[in-house]
Amino acid sequence: MRLAREGYTYVALALALAVLALASAPRCVAWPLVALAGLVVNFFRDPDRLTPGGEGLITAPADGKIVAITDVIREERFVQGACRRVSIFMSPLNVHVNRIPVDGIVRHVQHFSGQFVAAFLDKASEANERNAVVVEDRRGARILFVQIAGQLARRIVCRIGVGDEVRRGDRYGMIMFGSRLDLYVPEVVTLHVTIGDRTTAGVTIMGSYP
Repeated sequence: MRLAREGYTYVALALALAVLALASAPRCVAWPLVALAGLVVNFFRDPDRLTPGGEGLITAPADGKIVAITDVIREERFVQGACRRVSIFMSPLNVHVNRIPVDGIVRHVQHFSGQFVAAFLDKASEANERNAVVVEDRRGARILFVQIAGQLARRIVCRIGVGDEVRRGDRYGMIMFGSRLDLYVPEVVTLHVTIGDRTTAGVTIMGSYP
Protein backbone atom coordinates (compact mmCIF):
# COMPACT_ATOMS: atom_id res chain seq x y z
CA MET A 1 0.00 0.00 0.00
CA ARG A 2 1.34 3.42 -0.95
CA LEU A 3 1.40 5.96 1.88
CA ALA A 4 1.57 9.75 1.78
CA ARG A 5 5.06 10.82 2.80
CA GLU A 6 3.68 13.15 5.47
CA GLY A 7 2.43 10.06 7.28
CA TYR A 8 5.67 8.08 7.51
CA THR A 9 6.50 9.25 11.05
CA TYR A 10 2.94 8.80 12.33
CA VAL A 11 2.63 5.32 10.81
CA ALA A 12 6.04 4.21 12.12
CA LEU A 13 5.20 5.41 15.63
CA ALA A 14 1.74 3.81 15.63
CA LEU A 15 3.09 0.47 14.38
CA ALA A 16 5.95 0.51 16.89
CA LEU A 17 3.54 1.11 19.75
CA ALA A 18 1.27 -1.68 18.51
CA VAL A 19 4.14 -4.18 18.21
CA LEU A 20 5.47 -3.22 21.65
CA ALA A 21 2.03 -3.58 23.19
CA LEU A 22 1.47 -6.98 21.59
CA ALA A 23 4.80 -8.17 22.96
CA SER A 24 4.50 -6.91 26.51
CA ALA A 25 1.11 -5.43 27.41
CA PRO A 26 -2.21 -7.02 28.41
CA ARG A 27 -4.65 -7.62 25.57
CA CYS A 28 -6.97 -4.89 26.84
CA VAL A 29 -4.15 -2.43 26.15
CA ALA A 30 -2.61 -4.07 23.08
CA TRP A 31 -5.66 -4.46 20.87
CA PRO A 32 -6.78 -0.80 21.05
CA LEU A 33 -3.25 0.22 20.02
CA VAL A 34 -3.36 -2.26 17.13
CA ALA A 35 -6.70 -0.78 16.05
CA LEU A 36 -5.25 2.72 16.31
CA ALA A 37 -2.29 1.72 14.12
CA GLY A 38 -4.73 0.39 11.54
CA LEU A 39 -6.62 3.69 11.53
CA VAL A 40 -3.40 5.69 11.12
CA VAL A 41 -2.30 3.53 8.17
CA ASN A 42 -5.77 3.85 6.64
CA PHE A 43 -5.72 7.63 7.00
CA PHE A 44 -2.39 8.10 5.24
CA ARG A 45 -3.02 5.71 2.36
CA ASP A 46 -2.38 7.23 -1.05
CA PRO A 47 -3.80 4.99 -3.78
CA ASP A 48 -3.00 5.52 -7.45
CA ARG A 49 -5.90 6.91 -9.45
CA LEU A 50 -6.85 6.83 -13.15
CA THR A 51 -7.91 10.37 -14.04
CA PRO A 52 -10.38 10.58 -16.95
CA GLY A 53 -9.16 12.20 -20.15
CA GLY A 54 -11.00 14.74 -22.25
CA GLU A 55 -11.10 18.49 -22.72
CA GLY A 56 -13.05 20.82 -20.48
CA LEU A 57 -13.41 18.50 -17.48
CA ILE A 58 -12.99 19.47 -13.82
CA THR A 59 -12.33 16.56 -11.48
CA ALA A 60 -12.68 16.26 -7.71
CA PRO A 61 -9.81 17.68 -5.65
CA ALA A 62 -10.69 15.50 -2.64
CA ASP A 63 -12.31 12.29 -1.50
CA GLY A 64 -15.42 12.80 0.60
CA LYS A 65 -19.07 13.83 0.59
CA ILE A 66 -20.53 16.94 -1.01
CA VAL A 67 -22.17 18.88 1.83
CA ALA A 68 -22.97 22.17 0.08
CA ILE A 69 -23.33 23.72 -3.36
CA THR A 70 -23.60 27.49 -3.49
CA ASP A 71 -25.18 28.83 -6.65
CA VAL A 72 -23.72 31.78 -8.48
CA ILE A 73 -21.79 34.08 -6.15
CA ARG A 74 -19.11 36.75 -6.60
CA GLU A 75 -15.61 35.84 -5.43
CA GLU A 76 -13.47 38.93 -5.83
CA ARG A 77 -10.24 38.04 -4.05
CA PHE A 78 -9.11 35.17 -6.28
CA VAL A 79 -11.65 34.27 -8.99
CA GLN A 80 -12.48 37.93 -9.56
CA GLY A 81 -15.91 37.17 -10.92
CA ALA A 82 -19.03 35.02 -10.74
CA CYS A 83 -18.62 31.37 -9.75
CA ARG A 84 -20.17 28.40 -7.99
CA ARG A 85 -18.78 26.80 -4.83
CA VAL A 86 -18.87 23.06 -4.13
CA SER A 87 -17.87 21.94 -0.63
CA ILE A 88 -16.47 18.45 0.03
CA PHE A 89 -16.30 17.14 3.60
CA MET A 90 -13.55 14.61 4.33
CA SER A 91 -14.10 12.33 7.32
CA PRO A 92 -11.09 10.70 9.07
CA LEU A 93 -11.86 7.52 7.10
CA ASN A 94 -11.41 9.15 3.68
CA VAL A 95 -8.17 9.36 1.70
CA HIS A 96 -6.86 12.83 2.54
CA VAL A 97 -4.41 13.35 -0.32
CA ASN A 98 -5.65 16.27 -2.44
CA ARG A 99 -5.38 16.47 -6.24
CA ILE A 100 -5.39 19.20 -8.88
CA PRO A 101 -8.83 19.53 -10.60
CA VAL A 102 -7.69 21.10 -13.93
CA ASP A 103 -4.68 21.47 -16.19
CA GLY A 104 -3.09 24.90 -15.96
CA ILE A 105 -0.65 27.25 -14.25
CA VAL A 106 -0.67 28.06 -10.52
CA ARG A 107 -1.32 31.80 -10.23
CA HIS A 108 -1.81 32.21 -6.49
CA VAL A 109 -1.20 30.31 -3.24
CA GLN A 110 -2.14 31.85 0.10
CA HIS A 111 -2.45 30.51 3.64
CA PHE A 112 -4.92 32.02 6.13
CA SER A 113 -4.83 31.55 9.89
CA GLY A 114 -8.18 30.89 11.54
CA GLN A 115 -10.36 28.82 13.82
CA PHE A 116 -10.99 25.07 13.89
CA VAL A 117 -14.80 24.76 13.88
CA ALA A 118 -16.41 21.61 12.49
CA ALA A 119 -15.48 21.36 8.80
CA PHE A 120 -18.98 20.32 7.70
CA LEU A 121 -20.40 23.67 8.85
CA ASP A 122 -20.80 26.31 6.14
CA LYS A 123 -19.02 28.98 8.19
CA ALA A 124 -15.83 26.88 8.08
CA SER A 125 -15.22 28.24 4.56
CA GLU A 126 -14.38 31.67 5.97
CA ALA A 127 -13.69 31.10 9.68
CA ASN A 128 -11.21 28.22 9.69
CA GLU A 129 -7.51 27.99 8.96
CA ARG A 130 -7.21 27.37 5.22
CA ASN A 131 -4.97 27.37 2.17
CA ALA A 132 -6.17 28.76 -1.16
CA VAL A 133 -4.78 27.79 -4.58
CA VAL A 134 -5.72 29.41 -7.88
CA VAL A 135 -5.00 27.66 -11.17
CA GLU A 136 -5.52 29.43 -14.48
CA ASP A 137 -6.75 26.87 -16.99
CA ARG A 138 -6.17 26.78 -20.73
CA ARG A 139 -9.24 28.96 -21.30
CA GLY A 140 -7.82 31.67 -19.09
CA ALA A 141 -10.45 30.95 -16.41
CA ARG A 142 -9.50 30.86 -12.74
CA ILE A 143 -10.28 27.73 -10.72
CA LEU A 144 -9.99 28.19 -6.95
CA PHE A 145 -9.69 25.32 -4.49
CA VAL A 146 -9.30 25.84 -0.76
CA GLN A 147 -8.04 23.33 1.80
CA ILE A 148 -9.84 23.97 5.09
CA ALA A 149 -8.80 22.61 8.49
CA GLY A 150 -11.47 21.06 10.73
CA GLN A 151 -11.79 20.33 14.45
CA LEU A 152 -9.25 17.50 14.30
CA ALA A 153 -7.09 18.88 11.51
CA ARG A 154 -4.09 20.88 12.67
CA ARG A 155 -1.84 20.76 9.62
CA ILE A 156 -2.43 21.70 5.99
CA VAL A 157 0.17 20.53 3.46
CA CYS A 158 0.51 22.24 0.06
CA ARG A 159 3.44 21.24 -2.16
CA ILE A 160 2.93 23.60 -5.11
CA GLY A 161 3.85 27.23 -5.70
CA VAL A 162 3.09 30.15 -7.99
CA GLY A 163 4.22 29.51 -11.56
CA ASP A 164 4.06 25.72 -11.36
CA GLU A 165 2.50 23.94 -14.33
CA VAL A 166 0.03 21.34 -13.06
CA ARG A 167 -2.12 18.63 -14.58
CA ARG A 168 -5.54 17.35 -13.64
CA GLY A 169 -5.21 14.52 -11.12
CA ASP A 170 -1.74 15.51 -9.84
CA ARG A 171 -1.23 15.14 -6.10
CA TYR A 172 -0.51 18.50 -4.49
CA GLY A 173 -1.06 18.18 -0.72
CA MET A 174 -3.24 16.92 2.08
CA ILE A 175 -5.04 17.93 5.27
CA MET A 176 -4.47 15.83 8.35
CA PHE A 177 -7.28 14.21 10.35
CA GLY A 178 -10.66 15.33 9.04
CA SER A 179 -11.33 18.45 7.03
CA ARG A 180 -13.02 20.12 4.05
CA LEU A 181 -12.16 21.32 0.57
CA ASP A 182 -14.06 24.03 -1.29
CA LEU A 183 -13.93 24.15 -5.10
CA TYR A 184 -14.90 27.35 -6.93
CA VAL A 185 -15.68 27.02 -10.65
CA PRO A 186 -16.79 29.61 -13.26
CA GLU A 187 -20.55 30.06 -13.59
CA VAL A 188 -20.46 28.74 -17.17
CA VAL A 189 -19.36 25.32 -15.93
CA THR A 190 -22.09 22.66 -15.85
CA LEU A 191 -21.97 20.77 -12.55
CA HIS A 192 -22.31 16.98 -12.64
CA VAL A 193 -22.67 16.47 -8.89
CA THR A 194 -25.25 17.23 -6.23
CA ILE A 195 -25.39 17.44 -2.44
CA GLY A 196 -24.87 14.02 -0.84
CA ASP A 197 -22.74 12.62 -3.67
CA ARG A 198 -19.47 10.88 -2.80
CA THR A 199 -16.33 12.03 -4.60
CA THR A 200 -13.02 10.39 -5.44
CA ALA A 201 -10.09 12.77 -5.90
CA GLY A 202 -8.77 12.81 -9.46
CA VAL A 203 -11.60 10.57 -10.71
CA THR A 204 -15.06 12.05 -10.06
CA ILE A 205 -16.08 14.58 -12.71
CA MET A 206 -17.33 17.62 -10.82
CA GLY A 207 -18.22 19.68 -13.87
CA SER A 208 -17.47 20.49 -17.50
CA TYR A 209 -17.37 23.44 -19.84
CA PRO A 210 -20.18 23.59 -22.42
